Amino acid sequence: MYLEHVNLVVRDLDETLAFYQAAFPHWQVRGGGNNNWYGIPRKWVHFGDDRHYLTFNDNGQDKIRELQSNQLGLSHFAFVVNDIDGLATRMHNAGFTPSQTGSDAKFRNNIYYIDPNGFEVEFVQYLSDIPHERNMYDE
Repeated sequence: MYLEHVNLVVRDLDETLAFYQAAFPHWQVRGGGNNNWYGIPRKWVHFGDDRHYLTFNDNGQDKIRELQSNQLGLSHFAFVVNDIDGLATRMHNAGFTPSQTGSDAKFRNNIYYIDPNGFEVEFVQYLSDIPHERNMYDE
């Protein structure tokens, strides 16, 4: 089993794609189209590779949950990367700054960004293949 896609409603497709293309230069727009969602016309695209992708649907309205709250909703989602320094350089060169760096951990490095829609995205590079070293569980 694996997670195939995450479907996000966004404000603007071009702004959103600029962020995720900087993070994932090897991904591409796989396809897209137009539809009507509960009376609202919108465009959508699938952005990813042959196994995983993000679906972006434009014409998003209102705000998402406050990230520093306990409101119900998505807190963040994370991607494992092989080169976190390379990712940070690409994001910087594309004009995106981190919202926070991860905690000090011996076996992982992570960094967080807020995408153009307000979603918090974590990128993590693991420095161990041993699960209990990768995650900081209370024992």
